[in-house]
Amino acid sequence: MRAGGVRAGWGAGVGKSVVVTGANSGIGLATVLELAGTGYDVIGTARGSAKAAEIADAASAKGQQVRTVQLDVADADSTRDGFAEIAAMTDGGPWAVVNNAGFAQMGVIEDVDDDAVRYQLEVNTVAPARIARIVLPAMRERGDGRIVNISSVAGRMSLPLMGWYCASKHALEAVTNALRIEVADFGVKVVLVEPGSFGTNIWAGGQNNAPEPTTAAYAAAYERGTGLTSRAGLMPAPVWVARTIRMALASPLPPARYLVGVDAYSGVLADKVVPTVLSDYVKGVASGLRRLPFPIPGHGGRG
Repeated sequence: MRAGGVRAGWGAGVGKSVVVTGANSGIGLATVLELAGTGYDVIGTARGSAKAAEIADAASAKGQQVRTVQLDVADADSTRDGFAEIAAMTDGGPWAVVNNAGFAQMGVIEDVDDDAVRYQLEVNTVAPARIARIVLPAMRERGDGRIVNISSVAGRMSLPLMGWYCASKHALEAVTNALRIEVADFGVKVVLVEPGSFGTNIWAGGQNNAPEPTTAAYAAAYERGTGLTSRAGLMPAPVWVARTIRMALASPLPPARYLVGVDAYSGVLADKVVPTVLSDYVKGVASGLRRLPFPIPGHGGRG
């Protein structure tokens, strides 16, 4: 079993090579450190040398050794070249890939232009499928491997102001569900991880790339979103997602999907049992797009 080490079990993944994309911050960096600390041979990818150095420095600070490769998941040539380098580092290809790289595009559907839509889908949906095509031949030959796609609770439910982000994660879930069935007979396991809100910079990034609002109501909603992203420091640490990813890699028979976070569980449950008309109204008020039937002090009558 090349590039393998011990078989996947509940113990440490000594010697098993795992690639984590988008590994310089947030969930990606937490995952790199969690897996390296458990004995995996971790390779973190980032788009440039400065970001790659952030991965190496963070690992070094914890007394860990992590290798890095520079690649841009949105660029097919860069991804192909980066994974060719990874194949040379891992005796033909990694045992596992954690497709973590992604971003959130804020904006109402009316405001987001075609180019921004395409880039959102390219990074969050097309790139993980492209990477799967690259790594699957070696996994199939080995008769062993794992692909973990980092989705979101947004892959299960849709939210105003985040429609295209939700679309990209819905699509990733559909692709992952099909892939899981297609490669099961080859010994390759495919898993979805669906985090709720955690303390990462993805939310601030979503706010920073908000488009020009078409209406004053949209502008007010974007402004409200700025206040919400400022609370990222109060959200749970991404290490909880990293630990879930470690479990998904270590389990001999991993579930098809892992929801992570209280808000993820409660959000999915509420979306299933609450009537759509009520759910729509609550989401609209929460985003600042709908008015409450009575004013709230300090909110100017808008929820």
